[in-house]
Amino acid sequence: MHFGIDENGRQVRVRLAYKNIIAGGEPGSGKSSLVNTIVAHGALSTDCRLWLFDGKQVELDPWRPVADVFVGNDMERALYRLAQLQHELDIRYAMLRKAGRRKITRDDGLDVILFVIDELALFSATYGTKEQREDFIRILRDIVARGRAAGIITVAATQRPSADIIPTSLRDLFGYRVAFRCTTDSSSDIILSVGWAGEGYSAKTIDPLSVGVGWLLAEGGIPQRFKAAYLTDADIRAIVAHARSIRTHYPDDDGTAGVPALVTV
Repeated sequence: MHFGIDENGRQVRVRLAYKNIIAGGEPGSGKSSLVNTIVAHGALSTDCRLWLFDGKQVELDPWRPVADVFVGNDMERALYRLAQLQHELDIRYAMLRKAGRRKITRDDGLDVILFVIDELALFSATYGTKEQREDFIRILRDIVARGRAAGIITVAATQRPSADIIPTSLRDLFGYRVAFRCTTDSSSDIILSVGWAGEGYSAKTIDPLSVGVGWLLAEGGIPQRFKAAYLTDADIRAIVAHARSIRTHYPDDDGTAGVPALVTV
């Protein structure tokens, strides 16, 4: 996927297959630009199913016409869909065990599932009961941990990068991490990992006017400064229209086509 450009004007491209990505930063820092770019790639891939969780119901709503599953601020529905995705994960792992392999490949004929959550904090710390929020994080941790090998890619974004929103045990499961402008070094480290701010890679130093600029960290590497690509509303409408013309499945009237996208036994 094309993410944007680096400080030398070169393209920043990321292979998200068998990976997950988490992005955080203060409101207006550019997270939505990156998330929209990722969803656009998924929408234009006919072998990709889009599962979109939009707690604010406005960030991902333009993509609803091409979403296989769209969840708003309904916590019960979010947990139902998470459980369904976890069940799909179990089925795919059963297939892998039977085939004696460790990961799904294109030859298996299974669609990639791009699972996007924006805003993570609303599901993990705001909506529903304490038990529901704990269940959400518990199931999400399992999906992030096991999903990579099964062709389920998780993309999570939050404007509240704090330890209660992104526990270390969850953060460390994401192979890619992006820190946009943060108000503190500790918030930057919550996304990238503790210690990077002290090494000079702190999102606190990003100019508040430099919207879309962030630090991209790939597992095993060092943070890379980049500027995220930006899609206007008109761009998104055009991409959605084209995606609808090339995708062979369509959402139900309520914007959810989830079950047909899943493996059946």
